[in-house]
Amino acid sequence: MTQSPPRITKAVIPAAGLGTRFLPATKATPKEMLPVVDKPAIQYVVEEAVAAGLSDVLMVTGRNKRPLEDHFDRNYELESALTRKGDADRLAKVQESSDLAAIHYVRQGDPRGLGHAVLCAAPHVGEQPFAVLLGDDLIDERDQLLSRMVEIQEHEGGSVIALMEVDPEQIHLYGCAAVETTAESDVVRVTGLVEKPEPAEAPSNLAVIGRYVLDPAVFGVLRTTEPGRGGEIQLTDALQHMAADESIGGPVHGVVFKGRRYDTGDRGDYLRAIVRLACEREDLGPDFKAWLRRYVTEEM
Repeated sequence: MTQSPPRITKAVIPAAGLGTRFLPATKATPKEMLPVVDKPAIQYVVEEAVAAGLSDVLMVTGRNKRPLEDHFDRNYELESALTRKGDADRLAKVQESSDLAAIHYVRQGDPRGLGHAVLCAAPHVGEQPFAVLLGDDLIDERDQLLSRMVEIQEHEGGSVIALMEVDPEQIHLYGCAAVETTAESDVVRVTGLVEKPEPAEAPSNLAVIGRYVLDPAVFGVLRTTEPGRGGEIQLTDALQHMAADESIGGPVHGVVFKGRRYDTGDRGDYLRAIVRLACEREDLGPDFKAWLRRYVTEEM
């Protein structure tokens, strides 16, 4: 009888970055706590993990990240004040973040790259597949990217990465995948990966975006991965090694995502994400869109 693969329950969210592109706002506030409408960006990411069935979340943090822990913890003073006021709606919103999942924290220490941040999760994850979600990428809740990746990993084994077609002239901003097609239109087999290639040297226009479902063999590869681009330990380099030798941790597949993604790591895209999400809110959208139309008309 074939043993079914272990159910994926753990998610790792690297959150040790300094957020320098958002200074001075991030001088004392973690970039992950910047609001997207009325929730911090990091809460959207945790909600996505939970929606995909991942109930155990590890955040890899650094210095000055205490507000992350406070946000996902109980605030009894605030809850008591809201209870006394009879403000049940706001009380529910405050309690929602602390009830989402079992959330744990580990410090990265030296900022040695995404690969090193993932390696910091090894003692918590153990010998089971796990997901990695980057906080700068928000995936619309209506697009079930992570659930699809988990499904592919449980069926095919190995690791699964999220890919998205980008303008070839922009591929130098991303990790890039060389791929082969499969029988499923949204799934490819990854044969190679390169971090931020020049457009003329890129094997495709498929960019790696911030979602991964990884075989635990990646930890062993990361321990021997030398610093790459930018002097950092690159997760892309480890996955390239695994794609080239499937005996290490099984195949590497990619899910080609065609849905709605919001990049909150770029100031312009961050503002656009707020506008798009606000417009789609039932409580905010109608009035906000009416104002936005007037504003755009007046500015033109």
